[in-house]
Amino acid sequence: MKERLQTLIYIHDPMCSWCWGFRPVWQQVQQAVSGKFDVRYVLGGLAPDTDLPMPQTMQNTIRETWERIQHEIPGTEFNYDFWTRCSPRRSTYPACRAVIACRMQQPLSEKAMILAIQQAYYLNSKNPSDEDVLIQLAEDIGLDTTTFVCDFRSKACSNELEDEIQLARKLNVSSFPALILSQDSVDTTIHIDYNSSDNIIKQVLQKLDSFSCK
Repeated sequence: MKERLQTLIYIHDPMCSWCWGFRPVWQQVQQAVSGKFDVRYVLGGLAPDTDLPMPQTMQNTIRETWERIQHEIPGTEFNYDFWTRCSPRRSTYPACRAVIACRMQQPLSEKAMILAIQQAYYLNSKNPSDEDVLIQLAEDIGLDTTTFVCDFRSKACSNELEDEIQLARKLNVSSFPALILSQDSVDTTIHIDYNSSDNIIKQVLQKLDSFSCK
């Protein structure tokens, strides 16, 4: 019998606040499915590069989103000092490229880089839209910063981000986080439950069972 290829695809952006709120449940999901099938991270890319300051109306909207997340996902932490200490820009592609540059140098450190970006942004009031912040985070997790900068600024890194953004669109993903169960090129959306890993795991296992019966 031909072995079936099964992958759980996680589409995210390291500067997506809902992804930050989802992190504890996502960790539990990964532990539960470990060894059953592959898990693949795909960067969806929220906002392209810009040097323009974030409009005040958008800053207010994102602050309100943080408040909503704290209400809907109890225990999620945000440091609101970010909005007074930093000069926000609506630009998440640099953080996405930082994850790819990390993966290019040390694939096993990808998750550490994502967490470093999230903690810098949401807990430590640092701006991951800024290259110098990302370089410092790369050094903090043990990457060679010279190699990181070279990879971060490379055409290959930009191309990879564009490929992943296009993949997310092909999977009909328009918001993050998103989970797609891919089985022999059949893609199924898994509903996100921000407060229960059990509900997500149940969906995944049911899809696997139904697929195995075909």
